[in-house]
Amino acid sequence: MGTPPGRSHALRTRLGTLAGVALLLVLLWRTGTGVLWDGLRRVDGTALAAALGLGLVTTVLSAWRWAVVARGLGIRLPLGPAVADYYRALFLNAALPGGVLGDVHRAVRHGRSAGDLGRGVRAVVLERAAGQLALLGVGVAALLVLPSPVRDEARQIAPLLGPALLGALAVGLALRMNRAPSRRGRALRATLGEARAALLSRRALPGIALSSVAVLAGHLAMFVLAARVAGSGASVAVLTPLAVLALLAMGLPLNVAGWGPREGVTAWAFGAAGLGADTGLGVAVVYGVLSFVASLPGVGVLVVRRHAAPRTGPGRAAGAPANAPERAVVPGAVPHPAPGGPYPGSPTAPGPSGAVRIEKYAPKESARLASSSFPFSAEPSEGRPMTPESV
Repeated sequence: MGTPPGRSHALRTRLGTLAGVALLLVLLWRTGTGVLWDGLRRVDGTALAAALGLGLVTTVLSAWRWAVVARGLGIRLPLGPAVADYYRALFLNAALPGGVLGDVHRAVRHGRSAGDLGRGVRAVVLERAAGQLALLGVGVAALLVLPSPVRDEARQIAPLLGPALLGALAVGLALRMNRAPSRRGRALRATLGEARAALLSRRALPGIALSSVAVLAGHLAMFVLAARVAGSGASVAVLTPLAVLALLAMGLPLNVAGWGPREGVTAWAFGAAGLGADTGLGVAVVYGVLSFVASLPGVGVLVVRRHAAPRTGPGRAAGAPANAPERAVVPGAVPHPAPGGPYPGSPTAPGPSGAVRIEKYAPKESARLASSSFPFSAEPSEGRPMTPESV
């Protein structure tokens, strides 16, 4: 018997967390704990304020990108709620193992609030994919042009990647043309069509590309800030490819709230570049601290929403919408039971008087989120930020 999907995912998460812990322990064993404490002592108030400012810019831009993607899928997402949700997701990603639980919560909550769980989840997946594509595009260019420990290897591999991708695309098209349409194939085409409309349409592509590049620039600026705090005087041109390697390592599912591969890769990259592995580990530690501080407004979002959650009134069922009208009694109405509900003649069916209680539900608004559930009271324009971000 195979392992259930949910249990398999939980097992992979635990294994990734254990791998991240093991990697951190090996680094501390090789370099000692002095590098860790020295990096933490160097973080001062100025660095924390700069991290909060950079985090604000990157988070607002990331939330705008999310709103643009959601609009392409037919779901309206105001910027204020999107920023609040993004801050909360960043904090949960930084505080919980795995590094993705905040995004999972963000996707599920948005999907349920919009009345379409599938599109809500796809909007978050596509938004994150857009950020990763920007990182890959800019990262490959930086690794090919700027001096780095992997520039020679990257220049040798790059000419082979283009033909390999074209060959894989040709094989896929040939298989698609020679295969009879199937239910799974139709679903895949529908998903690809949604992704094309959400990311590559003339209305969405410019904003997504601009915000993704700006968010990546914000993360690179955070890395340079961490390097300066940790005592590294290397130039931005030298630090940029090292930062790209660290950001790529953060995407590996072998971490403890982002810690693990980032520290290992940064220590190796700084050592290979002649800057010192100890310095690289210190930079990674400071970057982790600054990134966590930049996500702390998410704590405020969690607290505000917890206290602002609507309480169940004495005459309203738990979980009922706050704006749903009370049930009306319609004399003489013919019962129309819902699936699984009471039928005429059952013990719970209406009595002989024929009075039936019919619940009038508020119309589903699948294209709007209830702004009262967010701590932002502003009404931003659709898909555009009211103010000027994680991959």
